[in-house]
Amino acid sequence: MNTNLQKAVDGTRITPAEALDILKNTSWTEVVEAGDAIRRRMNPGNRVGYTAFRIVNYTNVCEVTCSFCSFCRPAHSPEAYVLSLDEIRRKTLEAKAKGADQIFLQGGVNRDIPLSYYTDVLQMLTREMGVKVRGFSPVELVRIAESNNITLDELLDVLKEAGLSSVPGAGAEILSDRMRQMLSPRKLTAQQWCDTLAACHRKGLPGSANIVVGSVETAEEIIEHLNYVRSTQDRAPDAAHGFKSFVVWTFQPQTDKFPIRHVRGDEYLKLLALSRIFLDNIPHIEVSLLGMGLSLGELGLHAGADDINSIVIEENVLQNHGLTTIEAAEKFITDAGFTPYRRSLNFD
Repeated sequence: MNTNLQKAVDGTRITPAEALDILKNTSWTEVVEAGDAIRRRMNPGNRVGYTAFRIVNYTNVCEVTCSFCSFCRPAHSPEAYVLSLDEIRRKTLEAKAKGADQIFLQGGVNRDIPLSYYTDVLQMLTREMGVKVRGFSPVELVRIAESNNITLDELLDVLKEAGLSSVPGAGAEILSDRMRQMLSPRKLTAQQWCDTLAACHRKGLPGSANIVVGSVETAEEIIEHLNYVRSTQDRAPDAAHGFKSFVVWTFQPQTDKFPIRHVRGDEYLKLLALSRIFLDNIPHIEVSLLGMGLSLGELGLHAGADDINSIVIEENVLQNHGLTTIEAAEKFITDAGFTPYRRSLNFD
């Protein structure tokens, strides 16, 4: 086995330079073998987690206009919307009827929405309907705070009091400022993204992190991204209030405004395994059934991942190749040779 891989398998943290050498110069099969060994050491028992939640896209109005997004609309568009509380309640009741007990609030940067809307939605979902809520990407949080002339810490206190229990690492894409200028120049810089999630962690709002590949990112930028995530996790106050999981996504063909490329299966599995190897302080790695499909997802469970994330009741931004029922999720995990367990968005 590659010396750097053996070092990681033995429990010693590898450096970004060593990770780059693995990514560039080591066969994907060798990396996958090491990723699987580390996964079994960190998460023994042959268990694979899944959750049941509904994504609620509360608005499609967004001023950020990422080059790869086909979902957002300008405020003046006839297709623009902001869901009412009654519409969110209806969607939540539909999700609960299918066994979901968690809501993932995801929208855009819409400065016309008052702060009271967010607190009313959170209070309705958590106090009236009894579901847990993950919500608001880092750029949403920063812009909501700016629009209301309050600090990020003050906003997080307000949202947490209203019922928010965790935050996604959405909007990361590639944590390289070169790539961010290309993909979405109105989003946060790489360091701002990290600082925002670190603030959430300090406030007791854990969450997830991700990477999205399949554009013109370089191997060096992939490792830069992983190092940003690991360094941010190192800043978390404790294991319960940081990144609970990490997932590798691929860009989906939604627009013709930026270059995308096909990510081969072996490339995806290699990066998934390298994520498990490098991110020694993040407990779980999720395989992306939603974007990569079931066959590659099953292989991912033997390449370092210990979670499938699904089921997803609704997804408007990505094509859904995943699972949509609890029974299907448990059967998929069992057929892959593992024992399924249901967890919350916070891995409680």
